[in-house]
Amino acid sequence: MRNQLRTTLATAVAAALTGSLIVAGAGSAAAAPSGLQGDFNGDGYRDLAIAAPIAKVDGKSNAGYVAVVYGTSSGLDTSKRTLISQASPGIPGVPETGDTFGDRITAGDLDGDSYTDLVIGVHAERIGSTDDYGVVTVVWGGANGLTSGTDISSPLPENRYEFGWDVAAGDFDGDGKADLAAANMAGPGLNVFKGPFTRTGKAAALTGIDTQSQTGIYADRIVAGNVTGDGAADLVVMGQQESGDDYITRSVLYKGGATGLKASGKLAGGYAAAVADVDKDGFGDIVTGNFMEKSTGEPNGGLGGALTVTYGSATGLSTRTPVRITQDTANVPGTAEKGDRFGWSLSAGDTNRDSYADIAVGASSEALGGKTAAGTVTVLRGSATGLTGTGSKSFSQDTAGVPGAAESHDQFGGSVHLTDSNADGRAELTAGAFAENAGAGAVWLFKAGTSGITATGSTSFGAASVGGPTGLSYFGDRFAN
Repeated sequence: MRNQLRTTLATAVAAALTGSLIVAGAGSAAAAPSGLQGDFNGDGYRDLAIAAPIAKVDGKSNAGYVAVVYGTSSGLDTSKRTLISQASPGIPGVPETGDTFGDRITAGDLDGDSYTDLVIGVHAERIGSTDDYGVVTVVWGGANGLTSGTDISSPLPENRYEFGWDVAAGDFDGDGKADLAAANMAGPGLNVFKGPFTRTGKAAALTGIDTQSQTGIYADRIVAGNVTGDGAADLVVMGQQESGDDYITRSVLYKGGATGLKASGKLAGGYAAAVADVDKDGFGDIVTGNFMEKSTGEPNGGLGGALTVTYGSATGLSTRTPVRITQDTANVPGTAEKGDRFGWSLSAGDTNRDSYADIAVGASSEALGGKTAAGTVTVLRGSATGLTGTGSKSFSQDTAGVPGAAESHDQFGGSVHLTDSNADGRAELTAGAFAENAGAGAVWLFKAGTSGITATGSTSFGAASVGGPTGLSYFGDRFAN
């Protein structure tokens, strides 16, 4: 029987939210759309989607919504935002208890109009009165931001159990048009939709990939990126593989090419990943995060969690020995302790404009001064020798200049995202604490300068600042742009 790790976190009493979740204020682009990845309204600044997957919508608990905050020359501006739920005009579906709309999100220009679109895997959506679950909703970008959406469903047989369990966008066949991969818990395991898409949700073609029969790995998490440095995006598939009477966590690289995605080589398993060029050799490197403790079933775990850096090459995975990083690695702040969950969340970006990708790492259960699961975020620096602890920095709510105060069970670092929202060439850090204030959740914005991420001038906001509901929602659970 398939063994999927699904970490469940404690919840509290839900807060009520009535009415539609649409807030105007994106503005409109005066010129042609920028074509910039992550720019939903085409004005030349990257925007940010923030998930609140267990918010109450129209009286339905755990229905969920996504808040989109738009970028400006000064960075993300919470006064320019859109809230999207299944109660929003133009968005398919209706809010239902347990849909968790927004807990799987990614972004890409699926229809080729130079505006980035938001992709939401609504894997818990029940299809009518059947035993089938899951749709993928695309909310289309435009000059006024994200305003209307379309559902994409899978016609593949035996492929509707938690369809949309994870989603990733990329040009997997190198034809210049974005494609979409969607995982589910049955059938082939992966649906790969070939772009471009029409706004009716029709793709140019659909292929099913049975990762289990091809590689022995059940698809659980998927992350797109360019490892080989060619014109086609590659896909990292993370999951579990049978090993005797048990399962071990493994990952596999599917290389992109003219004929689509093909299984290449296996690498360290994990539950989070990022693909970026950390050593500036022109090839994407794969960083997998395994927050679990090292064990027979978690060979790539570590005391308090660990990262593994698998370097890329023109042919795929490099022959270079992968590098393992924990909080006991030289110059990495902190100390590896059981239960820290270092590697729970990952994101890549160049924080100081030196052309080396840096990696933000969430340790959501890090204890601080006796405060259990307060959480931290560490930013590791890329260099000519690869990803190391040299120059790394760590941040928490107890760091000078950071708003708030560390408290037990905040889970600060439960989500991280590096993105350049003010177009200055440096990626700023966004950190989420989904359990802040008894599960209401909150988001922190950190600026970037010549020395990378800094706590100076950092700000924080919750759902109310973008017109969302107060109370239990896990606001900041995930990010995408």
